[in-house]
Amino acid sequence: MSLDAIGALREPVRRAVYEYAAGKAQPVSRNEVAEALGIGRTLAAFHLDKLTEAGLLDASYAPRVGGPGAGRPAKLYRRGTAEHAVSLPPRDYRLLADVLADAVEQAGVEPAVHAAARERGAALAQGDLRTRLEALGYEPEPADGNGTIRLRNCPFHVLAQAYPPLVCGLNLALLQGLVGDGARARLDPGPEGCCVVIESKTKDH
Repeated sequence: MSLDAIGALREPVRRAVYEYAAGKAQPVSRNEVAEALGIGRTLAAFHLDKLTEAGLLDASYAPRVGGPGAGRPAKLYRRGTAEHAVSLPPRDYRLLADVLADAVEQAGVEPAVHAAARERGAALAQGDLRTRLEALGYEPEPADGNGTIRLRNCPFHVLAQAYPPLVCGLNLALLQGLVGDGARARLDPGPEGCCVVIESKTKDH
Protein backbone atom coordinates (compact mmCIF):
# COMPACT_ATOMS: atom_id res chain seq x y z
CA MET A 1 0.00 0.00 0.00
CA SER A 2 2.75 2.48 0.88
CA LEU A 3 4.59 1.84 -2.40
CA ASP A 4 1.35 2.40 -4.31
CA ALA A 5 0.70 5.61 -2.37
CA ILE A 6 4.14 6.99 -3.04
CA GLY A 7 3.93 5.96 -6.69
CA ALA A 8 0.69 7.91 -6.98
CA LEU A 9 2.63 11.13 -6.34
CA ARG A 10 4.99 10.71 -9.29
CA GLU A 11 2.57 12.43 -11.66
CA PRO A 12 3.26 16.21 -11.34
CA VAL A 13 -0.34 17.44 -11.44
CA ARG A 14 -1.48 14.78 -8.99
CA ARG A 15 1.34 15.72 -6.64
CA ALA A 16 0.29 19.38 -6.84
CA VAL A 17 -3.30 18.37 -6.08
CA TYR A 18 -2.15 16.37 -3.07
CA GLU A 19 0.08 19.14 -1.74
CA TYR A 20 -2.76 21.66 -2.02
CA ALA A 21 -5.32 19.44 -0.27
CA ALA A 22 -2.89 18.23 2.39
CA GLY A 23 -1.81 21.78 3.15
CA LYS A 24 -5.32 22.92 4.06
CA ALA A 25 -6.65 22.69 7.61
CA GLN A 26 -10.22 22.20 6.29
CA PRO A 27 -11.47 19.75 3.63
CA VAL A 28 -11.38 21.07 0.07
CA SER A 29 -13.79 20.60 -2.83
CA ARG A 30 -13.04 19.67 -6.43
CA ASN A 31 -13.95 23.18 -7.55
CA GLU A 32 -11.60 24.75 -5.02
CA VAL A 33 -8.69 22.56 -6.14
CA ALA A 34 -9.41 23.22 -9.81
CA GLU A 35 -9.51 26.98 -9.29
CA ALA A 36 -6.39 27.06 -7.10
CA LEU A 37 -4.29 25.03 -9.53
CA GLY A 38 -5.74 26.37 -12.77
CA ILE A 39 -6.94 23.00 -14.04
CA GLY A 40 -10.31 21.67 -15.11
CA ARG A 41 -12.80 20.41 -12.54
CA THR A 42 -12.93 16.98 -14.18
CA LEU A 43 -9.15 16.65 -14.05
CA ALA A 44 -9.11 17.80 -10.42
CA ALA A 45 -11.79 15.25 -9.54
CA PHE A 46 -9.84 12.48 -11.31
CA HIS A 47 -6.66 13.14 -9.36
CA LEU A 48 -8.48 13.64 -6.06
CA ASP A 49 -10.23 10.30 -6.44
CA LYS A 50 -6.97 8.55 -7.40
CA LEU A 51 -5.31 10.00 -4.30
CA THR A 52 -8.24 8.78 -2.21
CA GLU A 53 -7.92 5.28 -3.68
CA ALA A 54 -4.22 5.29 -2.74
CA GLY A 55 -5.08 6.24 0.85
CA LEU A 56 -3.37 9.63 0.66
CA LEU A 57 -6.63 11.58 0.98
CA ASP A 58 -9.87 10.88 2.82
CA ALA A 59 -13.19 11.80 1.21
CA SER A 60 -16.37 12.91 2.93
CA TYR A 61 -19.63 14.61 2.02
CA ALA A 62 -21.16 17.83 3.33
CA PRO A 63 -24.06 20.01 2.10
CA ARG A 64 -23.12 22.84 -0.26
CA VAL A 65 -23.62 26.31 1.19
CA GLY A 66 -24.80 29.03 -1.20
CA GLY A 67 -24.53 29.15 -4.97
CA PRO A 68 -25.70 26.52 -7.48
CA GLY A 69 -26.57 23.22 -5.88
CA ALA A 70 -26.93 24.66 -2.38
CA GLY A 71 -28.09 22.02 0.07
CA ARG A 72 -26.93 19.09 -2.07
CA PRO A 73 -24.02 16.97 -0.80
CA ALA A 74 -20.56 18.02 -1.99
CA LYS A 75 -17.61 15.66 -2.00
CA LEU A 76 -14.75 17.02 0.09
CA TYR A 77 -11.18 15.85 0.50
CA ARG A 78 -8.58 16.16 3.21
CA ARG A 79 -5.23 14.55 3.97
CA GLY A 80 -5.57 10.88 4.84
CA THR A 81 -5.07 9.66 8.38
CA ALA A 82 -3.07 6.59 7.32
CA GLU A 83 0.72 6.70 7.57
CA HIS A 84 2.91 5.65 4.64
CA ALA A 85 6.53 4.64 4.88
CA VAL A 86 8.84 2.63 2.67
CA SER A 87 12.14 1.08 3.70
CA LEU A 88 14.21 -1.10 1.42
CA PRO A 89 15.13 -3.54 2.82
CA PRO A 90 12.25 -3.56 5.34
CA ARG A 91 13.09 -2.16 8.79
CA ASP A 92 10.73 -1.97 11.74
CA TYR A 93 11.81 0.95 13.92
CA ARG A 94 8.30 1.19 15.33
CA LEU A 95 8.61 -2.24 16.93
CA LEU A 96 11.72 -1.15 18.81
CA ALA A 97 10.03 2.12 19.78
CA ASP A 98 7.10 0.11 21.21
CA VAL A 99 9.48 -2.02 23.26
CA LEU A 100 11.31 1.04 24.62
CA ALA A 101 8.06 2.86 25.43
CA ASP A 102 6.76 -0.21 27.25
CA ALA A 103 10.00 -0.48 29.23
CA VAL A 104 9.89 3.20 30.24
CA GLU A 105 6.33 2.84 31.53
CA GLN A 106 7.15 -0.32 33.47
CA ALA A 107 10.33 1.12 35.00
CA GLY A 108 8.68 4.41 35.98
CA VAL A 109 11.53 6.58 34.71
CA GLU A 110 9.41 9.22 32.98
CA PRO A 111 11.11 12.18 34.77
CA ALA A 112 14.52 11.17 33.42
CA VAL A 113 13.10 10.61 29.94
CA HIS A 114 11.34 13.99 30.00
CA ALA A 115 14.60 15.68 30.99
CA ALA A 116 16.36 13.98 28.08
CA ALA A 117 13.58 15.12 25.72
CA ARG A 118 13.96 18.74 26.88
CA GLU A 119 17.70 18.55 26.32
CA ARG A 120 17.18 17.17 22.82
CA GLY A 121 14.65 19.90 22.05
CA ALA A 122 17.07 22.57 23.25
CA ALA A 123 19.80 21.07 21.06
CA LEU A 124 17.48 21.41 18.05
CA ALA A 125 16.63 25.04 18.84
CA GLN A 126 18.50 26.80 16.07
CA GLY A 127 17.03 29.44 13.79
CA ASP A 128 13.40 30.45 13.31
CA LEU A 129 10.89 28.56 15.47
CA ARG A 130 8.40 27.95 12.67
CA THR A 131 11.17 26.59 10.42
CA ARG A 132 12.29 24.22 13.17
CA LEU A 133 8.76 22.98 13.74
CA GLU A 134 8.23 22.42 10.01
CA ALA A 135 11.50 20.48 9.75
CA LEU A 136 10.32 18.16 12.54
CA GLY A 137 6.98 17.53 10.80
CA TYR A 138 4.66 19.43 13.14
CA GLU A 139 3.07 21.57 10.39
CA PRO A 140 2.61 24.76 12.47
CA GLU A 141 -0.08 27.29 11.68
CA PRO A 142 -1.20 30.49 13.46
CA ALA A 143 -4.30 29.95 15.60
CA ASP A 144 -5.01 33.61 16.39
CA GLY A 145 -3.45 37.04 16.14
CA ASN A 146 -1.70 36.78 19.50
CA GLY A 147 1.15 34.47 18.56
CA THR A 148 -0.53 31.14 19.33
CA ILE A 149 0.67 28.29 17.10
CA ARG A 150 -1.34 25.13 16.50
CA LEU A 151 0.43 22.04 15.22
CA ARG A 152 -1.56 20.24 12.52
CA ASN A 153 0.49 17.06 12.63
CA CYS A 154 1.83 14.85 15.40
CA PRO A 155 5.12 13.24 14.26
CA PHE A 156 4.61 10.53 16.89
CA HIS A 157 0.93 9.80 16.17
CA VAL A 158 1.01 5.99 16.21
CA LEU A 159 2.99 5.76 19.44
CA ALA A 160 0.89 8.52 21.00
CA GLN A 161 -2.20 6.41 20.37
CA ALA A 162 -0.60 3.38 21.99
CA TYR A 163 1.03 5.20 24.94
CA PRO A 164 -0.78 8.56 25.29
CA PRO A 165 0.51 9.76 28.71
CA LEU A 166 4.10 8.77 28.01
CA VAL A 167 4.40 9.97 24.42
CA CYS A 168 2.39 13.17 24.89
CA GLY A 169 4.52 13.97 27.93
CA LEU A 170 7.69 13.37 25.92
CA ASN A 171 6.35 15.47 23.07
CA LEU A 172 5.57 18.33 25.46
CA ALA A 173 9.04 18.14 27.02
CA LEU A 174 10.70 18.10 23.59
CA LEU A 175 8.77 21.18 22.49
CA GLN A 176 9.45 22.96 25.79
CA GLY A 177 13.13 22.53 25.12
CA LEU A 178 12.69 23.59 21.50
CA VAL A 179 10.82 26.85 22.20
CA GLY A 180 13.07 27.79 25.12
CA ASP A 181 12.29 31.00 27.00
CA GLY A 182 10.70 32.77 24.06
CA ALA A 183 7.37 30.94 24.17
CA ARG A 184 5.27 28.53 26.20
CA ALA A 185 4.42 24.97 25.13
CA ARG A 186 1.46 23.42 26.90
CA LEU A 187 -0.84 20.44 26.49
CA ASP A 188 -4.11 21.23 24.74
CA PRO A 189 -5.27 18.01 23.05
CA GLY A 190 -7.95 18.15 20.40
CA PRO A 191 -9.58 15.69 17.98
CA GLU A 192 -6.84 16.22 15.38
CA GLY A 193 -3.21 17.26 15.18
CA CYS A 194 -0.64 17.52 17.94
CA CYS A 195 -1.62 17.57 21.62
CA VAL A 196 0.63 20.58 22.28
CA VAL A 197 -0.05 24.24 21.55
CA ILE A 198 2.63 26.94 21.57
CA GLU A 199 1.83 30.38 22.93
CA SER A 200 3.67 33.65 23.26
CA LYS A 201 4.61 34.30 26.88
CA THR A 202 3.17 37.80 26.54
CA LYS A 203 -0.31 36.43 25.90
CA ASP A 204 -2.78 37.12 28.69
CA HIS A 205 -4.56 34.17 30.29
